[in-house]
Amino acid sequence: MAGKRPGRVSAADVTIFDSVGFAIEDFSLLRYLYDLSSTLQLHQEIDLVPTLEDPKDLFGLLRVRSSAAPQASKAG
Repeated sequence: MAGKRPGRVSAADVTIFDSVGFAIEDFSLLRYLYDLSSTLQLHQEIDLVPTLEDPKDLFGLLRVRSSAAPQASKAG
């Protein structure tokens, strides 16, 4: 990450990650912070999950963005 050594140099290079599994601690802290911010009225709700025209089409928003991109001209 510091750039002192190369990262993966071939498809055969493998990284193994062993999560220690403390998700309950993360959730507990987030729940505490949520409750505290609600009590002190320091929170603001935001919509993290967009409303899609077709909920089964998870890539629908990507197509909207990519269709707004300039199209390559077809020079003949």
